[in-house]
Parts: sequence; structure tokens; C-alpha cells
Amino acid sequence: MRVIIVGAVAAGMSAAAKLKRMKPEYEVVVYEKTDVVSFGACGLPYFVGGFFDDANNMIARSPEKFRESGIDLNIFKEVVAVNIDSKKLTVKDIKTGETFEDSYDKLMIATGASSIIPPIKNVKLENVSTLKTMEDGIKVKELLNKKEINNVVIIGAGFIGLEAVEAAKKLGKEVTVIQSTDRVLNQVFDKEITDVLEEEIKSHGVNLRLNELATEFIGETKVEKVVTNKGEIEADLVIIATGVRPNTAFLKDTGIDMLGNGAIIVDQYGRTSVEDIYSAGDCATIKNIVTNENIYVPLATGANKLGRIVGENLAGANNAFQGSLGSSCIKVMSMEAAATGLTEEKAKNLGLNYKAKFISDFNQTNYYPGRDKIYVKLVYDADTKVILGGQVAGFKDSVQRANVIAAAIFGKMTTSQLGMLDLCYAPPFARTWDVLNVAGNVSK
Repeated sequence: MRVIIVGAVAAGMSAAAKLKRMKPEYEVVVYEKTDVVSFGACGLPYFVGGFFDDANNMIARSPEKFRESGIDLNIFKEVVAVNIDSKKLTVKDIKTGETFEDSYDKLMIATGASSIIPPIKNVKLENVSTLKTMEDGIKVKELLNKKEINNVVIIGAGFIGLEAVEAAKKLGKEVTVIQSTDRVLNQVFDKEITDVLEEEIKSHGVNLRLNELATEFIGETKVEKVVTNKGEIEADLVIIATGVRPNTAFLKDTGIDMLGNGAIIVDQYGRTSVEDIYSAGDCATIKNIVTNENIYVPLATGANKLGRIVGENLAGANNAFQGSLGSSCIKVMSMEAAATGLTEEKAKNLGLNYKAKFISDFNQTNYYPGRDKIYVKLVYDADTKVILGGQVAGFKDSVQRANVIAAAIFGKMTTSQLGMLDLCYAPPFARTWDVLNVAGNVSK
């Protein structure tokens, strides 16, 4: 059995490693167009901000280690076409430009996603970068460490954009964030939570410009100004963080079913619409546990888990992935926030009969040092009171409380059950009625 995996980051190498352990006799071939494998891009904002300096910390396992396990890992090799009838691939050698063919019995597509570049005039000026690849990280880190780089403009107020804010502020830079919509993180959190996060961002001297659109970069060779629909902003460095798009253009003539953005639609086993072809990671959909929809949530957690399932199924198993809640978290300056399951906006768009409750409380007792505000929002079924989604923001232990909500949603708990859930209590960690108990009890 010859299995080819296209892409050697999270999902691809999770599948390759699992498959080779289960079926050491299989030929497992991996093609990767860069020389960076098993790479965790989530660490990039912290790398560029100097929270750590060894880029290898973002590499889970070296190419040599994979090869030692018997995986035929080929770097600087890009798959540019797939013939589903003959089960053949066209592979381009990045260094020579030459192409060759290879054949597979089973195929996995794990090509990830690339940064979306908005239609901004002069976007190719120097000192303009995305923050998605190792190459991006090394470039931005070098620029941020230059004394002459003072004014940093970040375009996009999603996860990467706001994490880059903290990195630039840590290095003493003046930071402006441009966001085309009226809220930060508007795809993940409802307004009550983003209001709190926006105040935190502004309190650290960040120039947050919402409902504004960058249209042009000005400069001779290096960027000097950003022109928007509302004015001009001085810029020594621009970081573009406006989202990602699945790397699936090379599959356009294969007939593989995809979402409108190019994400490959897979079932709970990681199978595509074409026999013997699987997919996982940032190039593919994932099943939403609450709605059973095929959703696009480019997160490392889902990529690794579904990748592992695909590896098992390529080895002959028939294991189903239980699905995703899209659980995600972020540190926003001194605050932290997390969301899981459905937002109120999503529940409304789906036409669900839901209720929502937002509360503020404290993370612990008043007599132990470190008490701070904490905010919780629950979204739940109006009839059954089963929890559909939750969001938490605060200064301490907020993300871990969101993990409790994720478990509650998976277990189909009701708000009243959450209200009486036996959560840990000690003065440094909570109040006798934890904020989650309070949120559950008031969500009637």
C-alpha cells in the first residue's frame, strides 16, 4: 500500500506518524513545498515579540526524526496537480523547477492555508509582511528589533493581529490597529466580550481604528505611510493579519467537494467526496458538534486531532472524529479570553430558539491578593436549557473556565446543572459559588 500525504505541518505529520506506527509495512510518502515541517505557527507572535528566541521551539519534530521512523519525507516538493482517475500526482521540485509524476493508492491532502492579502495598493513595499510562516516570523522579528522601527501598523484585529499587538508593545513600539469591521474578534466573540477587550487594548496606548479600511501603502522602497478611507498613518512596519485561505487551488479540476472559500469538505472519518482521498487541517472543514455543520475553523487543535483520525483510517480503521466546538482562546494584553460552541450571533443566524445571559463577577475571594473582574456569557436552548455556547474574559483563569463550558456543551449539560456543578473552591482560585455556577444559575 502506497500512501501519499501532501503537506507536512500539523495534520499531515499527525497522520503520517500514526499511520506508520500502525502499518510499518506501508509506504508512507510526504511531499512538503518548504523545508519546515511539523511547525506550530501559533507561536509566531510570541517569537517575534521576544518571549522566546529559538525558532526551533516551534518545531515539534525534525525531518530527520520522521525519516528515522520510516516516513519518506520530501522537502521543497510541491504537488501542483492531482489526477483522480489515474491516481497520479504531478510534483514540482521547488529548487530546479522540474516536475515528475508519482502514484498513490490512498492520498491525504493537508496543504494548510495561506494569508489573505487584501487589495491594497503598493502592498509589495519593503517592511510589509504577513505573520503565517517561519520565514515571516524571522523577518518580522528582525524588523521589530531595529531601533528605527517605531510605528507599527497592524491590519486586522483577529487572533494573529491582536497577538502581534502584544508583541510590538512589549518591544516598546507605537502600535495602530486597523480593522474593517466595527469590532475586534467579531467572528469569535459577541459584543459584550469584545467591548471589554477593546477597552483593554486602548488602555495600553494602542490606537485602535475600527470601521476603517487600508487602501494604499506609501513609500519609495520601504513603507512610510498607510492610507485608509479615513486618513493617513505613519508606518515603519506593517503586519497584515486579515485571515487565511485554504491552499487548495491545485485541486480545482478534481471534482472534490469544497466550501466557497476552497476548504475541502470531509466527513467524520476525514474522507473527501472522492474515493481514497482524505483531508484534514487548515485546508479542510471540520464537523461542528452543536449544529452538525461542516465549518471552517483553522485551528491547530482540530488539525492534529482529525489528522490523527485520518492516519488511523488510512491504516484500515474506521474511526470517527467526534467533532469540534471551535474552542479558541487569546491573550489580549493583560487579559485573556476564550470562546466555545455557538455565539449568540451564530445562534440567531441559524434561527435557533435560544436565550443568552452575560454576567460580570470576580475570579476569586476579595481577601486573597489578585482578585479581578471576570465576564461570562452563556448561550443556551430556550426550551431545554441545554448549553450551546460560552465565552469568558478576565485577567486570571478565564481560559480554563471556558474549558469547563466546552466539557459542559459536549456533555449536553443544562444551565441549572452548570449552576450546581461541583467546581473547586479555595480563596486563591474562586469564590464558593464560582462565576460559572453564578452564570448557570441566572440563565433561566
